[in-house]
Amino acid sequence: QVQLVESGGGLVQPGGSLRLSCAASGSIVSMNVMGWYRQAPGKERELVAAGTRGGTTNYADSVKGRFTMSRDNAKNTVFLQMNSLKPEDTAVYYCNLRQLVGTYWGQGTQVTVSS
Repeated sequence: QVQLVESGGGLVQPGGSLRLSCAASGSIVSMNVMGWYRQAPGKERELVAAGTRGGTTNYADSVKGRFTMSRDNAKNTVFLQMNSLKPEDTAVYYCNLRQLVGTYWGQGTQVTVSS
């Protein structure tokens, strides 16, 4: 079993920044994909960013140039640095880990961008 614990959400003004963290623990194998998804009210969950250990990261077009995902593979932790935040970035952000034996989700952390 795998557990994902997110932190770092909150309320920020437009143009501001936030950094999300996700720590994974449990039965984690080296070949995995970790990333972030988000779900706004009334909308489907969508990919924000995801990547493999040591590989490239894929970003949603809507966040390219503003969000940066990084990984600390030794600690099985993934970060999402979010800059130049917009009201349309408001959503619950979920950490995700995919490996051969399963797909796992964090509990979600709320990000609200509002003045």
